[in-house]
Amino acid sequence: MLRGRRRCRGAVLLLLLASVLAPLVLYGGSPVSVALLPDSTVASAAFDREDAPNLVWPQIAASEVSLAKDLTIERLGEHKNRVLSATDHLQAVEAASRSRASGKPDASVLREEPGSRNADEEDAPVVEGNDRARLGQGGVIREVVGSEGSAGRFAEAGDSEEAVVQNGKEVGIKLPRSIDAEHKDGSGGAGENIISGMRATGNLTSSENRDATMSREQQTRVNYRSASHSTTSPDATIRIIKDQLTRAKTYLGFFASRGNHGFSRELRARMRDIQRALGDATSDRQLPQNVHSKIRAMEQTLVKVRKIHDSCSGAVNRLRAVLHSTEQQLESNKRQSNYLAQVAAKSLPKGLHCLTLRLTNEYYLTNSKDKEFPYAEKLEDPKLYHYALFSDNVLAAAVVVNSTLVHAKKPENHVFHIVTDRLNYAAMKMWFLANPLGKSAIQVQNIEEFTWLNSSYSPVLKQLESRFMIDYYFRNGHARPDENPKFRNPKYLSILNHLRFYLPEIFPKLSKVLFLDDDTVVQRDLTALWLVDLKGKVNGAVETCRETFHRFDKYLNFSNPLIAKNFDPHACGWAYGMNMFDLSEWRKQNITEVYHTWQKLNENRLLWKLGTLPAGLVTFWNRTFPLDRSWHQLGLGYNPNVNEKDIRRAAVIHYNGNLKPWLEIGLPKYRKYWSAHVDFDQVFLRECNINP
Repeated sequence: MLRGRRRCRGAVLLLLLASVLAPLVLYGGSPVSVALLPDSTVASAAFDREDAPNLVWPQIAASEVSLAKDLTIERLGEHKNRVLSATDHLQAVEAASRSRASGKPDASVLREEPGSRNADEEDAPVVEGNDRARLGQGGVIREVVGSEGSAGRFAEAGDSEEAVVQNGKEVGIKLPRSIDAEHKDGSGGAGENIISGMRATGNLTSSENRDATMSREQQTRVNYRSASHSTTSPDATIRIIKDQLTRAKTYLGFFASRGNHGFSRELRARMRDIQRALGDATSDRQLPQNVHSKIRAMEQTLVKVRKIHDSCSGAVNRLRAVLHSTEQQLESNKRQSNYLAQVAAKSLPKGLHCLTLRLTNEYYLTNSKDKEFPYAEKLEDPKLYHYALFSDNVLAAAVVVNSTLVHAKKPENHVFHIVTDRLNYAAMKMWFLANPLGKSAIQVQNIEEFTWLNSSYSPVLKQLESRFMIDYYFRNGHARPDENPKFRNPKYLSILNHLRFYLPEIFPKLSKVLFLDDDTVVQRDLTALWLVDLKGKVNGAVETCRETFHRFDKYLNFSNPLIAKNFDPHACGWAYGMNMFDLSEWRKQNITEVYHTWQKLNENRLLWKLGTLPAGLVTFWNRTFPLDRSWHQLGLGYNPNVNEKDIRRAAVIHYNGNLKPWLEIGLPKYRKYWSAHVDFDQVFLRECNINP
């Protein structure tokens, strides 16, 4: 009896040793080679035997390593289960031998009495045997190792039953329905197994019993597989499936651009199969029995796809080429967008063109006696508040005038001087004749009537009329690819843009004048501006030091010695658009002559590009008084992030930039401040379909 137990324990130890070494021999080649490789390499080699020459462990996908480890754990669990079952069978055979030796009747079916079983022994393992079968330790070891030697694949439910062949006889070993074995000492086999009980039924020669055995074995394998996954993670298989789907979708993205339709179809088919198997499952227990075969099929397809796909370096090179091409296209699109924005900003909308034609036609149909404005005596009164506005946009000029009068405490003390060109003179005058300003005085002048303003007097007018300047604006041959298109805007050919430097000549009897651009809106009474002491300065303006691109070095060419000698590159710029000019000081300091001097020096545009702000910076250098920022808020024509509080508290808001409020490209969030001063029910606006 003692000998039999020793033999049984020896068999168990040998079987456990074989169960540990068998997977390593099968998947790693040898214990030595396995020990020398990282875990991820061993797992990948066990999982993907076809890719053995490329086993470089840092490049193995984490999902493949996880899957291989799960499979190895599953294999070790199956080995352990079979060892326990074989030990139970060995004990049953020895018990039968002892019963025969003691004279008890020989029986092929051994069954315990129902009364002798405990309540927790309902799922006791069943052992089928033959009375002539004899099984030794070596036979058990050969059976277990031999059956697993050909199992370098996924074990599926439905495999044929295991058999031990000795002396030409078959002994069927049936695995338990639910594995519930405990080992006293926790060593996995060193102590005695606590088995709930044993039953032996049937006969090996009976086909009915054989079918029952196979059915039970299939169920046992499925139950064990679920149990083995739950010991590690309840959703380990689900995570494997999701990882496979992620990799498959990535490969499909590459195939779409390379035309590998055959592999795409196969991969899509595998994805459909595994997605159906996954369904709405949240744990491995909810997966179907054949899910592992689908996982294996998907992994084989992914291995093939990975082999035919180019290396990472090739993909990186292609992506770099695509990125370079995209950057070039983006730069080209930016230049085109900038050019189109300039065109859109300086083009006249159809409605405004219609308005100009409609007003011009009405003006020439009006009786000459009705073409004069009232209160002409106020036009030269220096005690009143005078505004200078130079514009060819009728509706924009109307908004400036209307918004100023709406917020004026004493509108009758405000006088407006509008200068326009020959094409818009009749329309501008007709608008204010049709929309009188009450007791306020208004004057509309045609720049053509300023006979003193000619090329012999004004250097800038001489430059604008030169053949070089006309070719520069109207012939593309002189344009450089890197040149900002805004500097080629034909608006710089208009003398209206430079008329602000001739205010003393236009208003010889006035001492102060407030200059307003036509893209501004007045939001409060401006009377207090005439009370501001400019400290002997000529120009009162709001500085723009908070924004770095409004400093002198952004407008002037400081590589030129003349500019570098006379100006500070970090000096604050200031804003045109709302400027209080002291015309008395202007005349004393002869500012117009200063302007002419700098314009002559910049004849070849080497000191600054075209425009009025750089010319104003050099002309009014050390002659500008900084006003409080609340008087003038900039940015509504280009900056979508102007603070709403700054807009509400500003006396004048300025739509400087290309996004004018009367254009479709204007910023909608700011248009309401401008459109609030437009009477869209006015007959001329309705006829020209000008709407909010």
